[in-house]
Amino acid sequence: MLTVAAICAGVTAIRMGVQGDYVRAVQLLLIAGVLDGLDGRLARLLRSSSAMGAELDSLADFLNFGVAAPLVVYYWGLQDVARQAGWIAVLFFAVCCVMRLARFNVSAKSEDTKGGSGAYFEGLPSPAGALLAMLPMFVTFAIPGMSTPPAPLIGLYMAGVGLLMISPVPIWSFKKTKISRENVKYFLLGFACVAAALVLFTWAALIVMCLAYVAIVIWASLIWYPKDRSG
Repeated sequence: MLTVAAICAGVTAIRMGVQGDYVRAVQLLLIAGVLDGLDGRLARLLRSSSAMGAELDSLADFLNFGVAAPLVVYYWGLQDVARQAGWIAVLFFAVCCVMRLARFNVSAKSEDTKGGSGAYFEGLPSPAGALLAMLPMFVTFAIPGMSTPPAPLIGLYMAGVGLLMISPVPIWSFKKTKISRENVKYFLLGFACVAAALVLFTWAALIVMCLAYVAIVIWASLIWYPKDRSG
């Protein structure tokens, strides 16, 4: 049900993008991302995981993060200027996303067979890729009166994010992250602050979250990944 709801949110986001309601389109994609993060965990919690659910989740990821997100960016900042080049950027991002998901599905089955740790992804996950692709939109929403960045710059930026998704760069997955009992109270306090910031200062909070995610990924890749490989 959560996966189907995420699909509906992604398809509706495309409609909002076509109509020029970009704020609502981004909000729907954010909702789709939250639902994507919950459906698998809830299925495992309820012991209702299935092969069909896994395939549906993968298809939903491609629709929401590989199709809907770049289309919304296209309608927002790429269709009026350099239309053909902008569309090439959308196609490039979509192909990178579907290749990323196909590689993830194959590696996930391989890890289930070999008992892999799953502590790192190979390449940027598709939800994070869609979030970073929409970062220029967050910036313009957060700063009233700011004009849309140049279309070629947006297209090159989105293509760069697509390349990160299919790259062999190790990305910390957070799956093996554990919080000790002594630090739970600080985690909950931080979570409450982040939730309040997302409600009160949505776009500024999303910008900070995107930049913090990039910083954490770089830090983990440079510091923790070499240690894990050597151990």
